[in-house]
Amino acid sequence: MRQRGVVLDARRTDMVLLLVAIVWGSSYLAAKTATVALPVLVVLFARYAISALACGLLVAGRRPTGAEARIGALLGVTQAAVLVLETYGVAHTSAANAGLIISLTIVLTPMLDRAGGRGPLPPAFFVAAGVCVLAVGLLMSGTGLRAPRSGDLLMLAAAVVRAGHVALLGRLTARHPVRPLQLTAVQTAVGTVLFLPPALAEADALAGSGAVTWARLAYLALFCSVFAFLAQTWAVRRTSASRASLLLGTEPIWAVAVGIGLGGERFTALAGLGAALLVAGTYWGQAVERAHRTTEPPNVREDGCPSTTPTAA
Repeated sequence: MRQRGVVLDARRTDMVLLLVAIVWGSSYLAAKTATVALPVLVVLFARYAISALACGLLVAGRRPTGAEARIGALLGVTQAAVLVLETYGVAHTSAANAGLIISLTIVLTPMLDRAGGRGPLPPAFFVAAGVCVLAVGLLMSGTGLRAPRSGDLLMLAAAVVRAGHVALLGRLTARHPVRPLQLTAVQTAVGTVLFLPPALAEADALAGSGAVTWARLAYLALFCSVFAFLAQTWAVRRTSASRASLLLGTEPIWAVAVGIGLGGERFTALAGLGAALLVAGTYWGQAVERAHRTTEPPNVREDGCPSTTPTAA
């Protein structure tokens, strides 16, 4: 009976992690459709403001410490930069492409996070990264050789900035223990303040938005941000990092499924090949990096794994 309970608990944890990946994968289409009705910076303000309100209610009576406030303020700025690039990017490319290209964070983060006495990454990791670069080229080519869309380039920039954000998050939280919910509350408050001025200039557009637009904004804030982060934090404490990474790493697959199934997007043969190569390359690179990290001396800290670290999706 006890063994059956353990199995059920493991399945429940897997389902929660898979749900987080699905929610994050769907966020690209939700953001894309929201930017059709409202300017990008107004969408970001509403997403942050709703998230900040929800986090404020959850942390009521448990104020952030000085360290949490300082780290959250810095990470709030870098997270806002990621979301600006992501949201402008998805507004000018397909939701499927956006979800696939941003997954490059998985192989970019270990390259940026080489502090703490870690040895050089094995050659196989760079081969996997090369496969990912080739895949992105195929995704950007669309129906053939042509100039890449601005949205694809913005998503590529977002992947680089997000990798830096994740690496910075790992380093700062390793030095100063913080509570995840309080840290998230500070970041959402910072983002709300940053995007308030452009939102004020478009206050009439935001106030006049229809129910469908507000539903998309609420989904981005409450499900893709607050719920996904809290569910991820709950689940990763109940399973291994490898299993969590495997399940959360399905995010780009769901981005493609939602983009094609609900958004009516289409893939060319080249783009489909690029999608397959990118998913394979990121999984391969992630596996190589994880194996390299777990075989290092025990005094080397373990951080910077993008699939088990809060993201800005």
